Amino acid sequence: MSDQSFEKALAELENIVDKMEKGGLALNDSLALFEKGVKLARFLREELGKAEKKIDILLKDEKGEIKEVPYELTEEEEKMPKKQEAPDSDDNNSLPF
Repeated sequence: MSDQSFEKALAELENIVDKMEKGGLALNDSLALFEKGVKLARFLREELGKAEKKIDILLKDEKGEIKEVPYELTEEEEKMPKKQEAPDSDDNNSLPF
């Protein structure tokens, strides 16, 4: 799965979720899709972790300490509709897999 891009993996996971939400699948098909979805979710989480580490490295100052850099939205981003966020959970890092 390492040869797959983040964007393709995310699209594939979204497709799996859509199929499973629609229902009507045989048990074996549902289990196969669930297993693939778990693998994709793990891959995506790993890729996000790598990106976060790269960002931390890029934001370190001369002393090796991470300095906060405020993120400012571009005009285009400000015009984009906001996505509805899921309610906060006790542990944002907890996935069932």
